Amino acid sequence: MAQTCRLGLLLALLLPVVGASMPSTVVRLNKAMLSYVSESGKAPLQRAMQVTVPHFLDRSGEVLGPPGEVQILHVQVVRLQLKFVDGVGVRLFAAANFTIKAFRVPEPLELILPVVLLADARVDQGSIGTPVVSLSSCFSLFNKAIVLDGSHSVPPALLVRVQKHIRAVLYNKLCLSVSNLVQGLNVHLGTLIGLKPVGPESQIRYFMVSKPIITKDYISLDINAVLFLLGKPIVLPVDATPFMLPEHVGTNGAMATVGLSQDLFDSALLLLQKAGSLNMDITGQLKSDDNLLNTSVLGQIIPEVARQFPEPMPVVLKVRLGGTPVATLHTNNATLRLQPLVEVLASASNSAFHSLFSLDVAVNLSLQLSVSKVKLQGTTSVLGEVKLTVASSNVGFIDTDQIHALVGNVFEKPLLDHLNALLGMGVALPNVVNLHYVTPEVFVHKGYVVISSGLFYQN
Repeated sequence: MAQTCRLGLLLALLLPVVGASMPSTVVRLNKAMLSYVSESGKAPLQRAMQVTVPHFLDRSGEVLGPPGEVQILHVQVVRLQLKFVDGVGVRLFAAANFTIKAFRVPEPLELILPVVLLADARVDQGSIGTPVVSLSSCFSLFNKAIVLDGSHSVPPALLVRVQKHIRAVLYNKLCLSVSNLVQGLNVHLGTLIGLKPVGPESQIRYFMVSKPIITKDYISLDINAVLFLLGKPIVLPVDATPFMLPEHVGTNGAMATVGLSQDLFDSALLLLQKAGSLNMDITGQLKSDDNLLNTSVLGQIIPEVARQFPEPMPVVLKVRLGGTPVATLHTNNATLRLQPLVEVLASASNSAFHSLFSLDVAVNLSLQLSVSKVKLQGTTSVLGEVKLTVASSNVGFIDTDQIHALVGNVFEKPLLDHLNALLGMGVALPNVVNLHYVTPEVFVHKGYVVISSGLFYQN
């Protein structure tokens, strides 16, 4: 099964998965990938072709012997070519040389049998939302065997009968071997719909929403990404619109072109907001020389704080995101807007926290996207000024300009550290087990993101 699966897994490079009711993601696998699959697939195909040949019974009623067996010593795939078949799937052409040894008296017979294998694999949508591959045709063509040195004393009639026996066996078994590879591939493709972690309590699942579009240049899969929080799907408040990836985007010559819609980013941000992942507490150490989070510093600009807390006490900023973050995708530009509520609390002498005031904050961030192995990751930086307005106060009048200079500086760095650590964890892109994206390039367009990448299968 292991050797069966290896080529199947490599052929899975042709079929990364994705999809649900409407596509939020499109994956195109281009012709540039076929040469990689063809080269990488030679070794596993050779092993799959190493079939068992039953004993040959001569016309005299005796088997070749002793021990009366025919063995395939070696299979060399000298050429493996894959190409897309418009509206069908993938066509396989393989040319191989079989080195065969037939045991006979007084000396064994060794020969090389050239074989050409042709197969068409149809790609459809499975009932569980994965691609399903099936052989629509398969047959073998045989050339004349070449007798190796030392076997020239073989009677011509016997050589003809041995070749006929071997060809009959291979004609049946080679296509069966390819069929077994396809079955192993379909089992492997089942991992495409498995839940992949996003955070401690959240996952993402991809599945196909329709039959693949197959042209002579690519296979395109429309897929949907569903995000789950505590086992429940994240649903956008408005109906998503179908996503269509334009024909010519990304880098020419890339193995894979992946399009990610605005809806996918909206769903991911809604998940983070509902999970509370963007909430945070910012605290300071009271005895730190550069600590600004204490009542003594606040008391210098807010007299009521100084009156209520004559002794320096620690201050905590509780950052809570009531609204969903908004990602905006423009050409060559991705931004993220957060509008958290920041509550400023001071620790009282009895260890309880006393609310001093709260701030409505608006911060615009530049969003840089990258891909590592199978994950889409992000980093942010602040664009312009962090805007603060007083939402409520238990300490009287607050000068917004003065509090902005103090709280803005304390707030900005921890927010970026927290957000970048969160986005650095990444979200899994459509993939199969052991398949990675390599040398990816990320392009931002109005309303969607494109990833152009190579692919690498790691054993």
